[in-house]
Amino acid sequence: MSSPKVIFGFHAVGVRLKTAPKSVLEVLFDASRRDARMKQFLARAQETGVRLIEADGARLSKLSGSHGHQGVVARVEPVAQVRSLDELLEGLEEAGTVPLLLVLDGVTDPHNLGACLRVADGAGAHAVIAPKDHAAGINATVAKVASGAAETVPYFMVTNLARTLNELKERSIWCVGTSDDAPGTIYQSDFKRPLALVLGAEGEGMRQLTRKSCDELVSIPMAGAVESLNVSVASGVCLYEALRQRTA
Repeated sequence: MSSPKVIFGFHAVGVRLKTAPKSVLEVLFDASRRDARMKQFLARAQETGVRLIEADGARLSKLSGSHGHQGVVARVEPVAQVRSLDELLEGLEEAGTVPLLLVLDGVTDPHNLGACLRVADGAGAHAVIAPKDHAAGINATVAKVASGAAETVPYFMVTNLARTLNELKERSIWCVGTSDDAPGTIYQSDFKRPLALVLGAEGEGMRQLTRKSCDELVSIPMAGAVESLNVSVASGVCLYEALRQRTA
């Protein structure tokens, strides 16, 4: 059994209490907060029967490793998720579900990763994929920014991203990379098919080998003065275009 971990913030702890209440060992809260949001949170937490512990801000900051805990920190057991990308894809195939994957190359900032996971959850992506040697891992900051999505969206860190993209293509999943110099835009591409959207970090973009491994390159139209979008914003634009096409 893996050792307990810490998550913090109203959203992250609230989603865990909603989706896997038995995995929550205890919730520590700032007893000095008596505002409506805290009262509502504690009322919902009490309904689950979780152990509630009063704590001061200093203890919560030390536990979470952050001052952005909002007065709520939880110790939780890891929740069992899909063990591998292959297992996930086989499950989607058996269910007759068209895959929608987000691939991140070079996203090392935990705030960006958390935001990407959050938008992936919102758009209904089935997983987020990143290379082990060129990406941020899941930590408490990622979980906080993801607002619970770190618990619901599988995050696979792979040894060789280019090889993984080729394996996706062998499963007839179309790999679409985003690039400022691409000839076509996201609005001209077919996102209804089995799809992996590949994005690089802001500024640097995808690595060359990742770019070469894509079936197609597309751009996000930029009508203003800025040249590029933050990777989490770009992920949202692309994923929601896929959702729009699939539900139109």
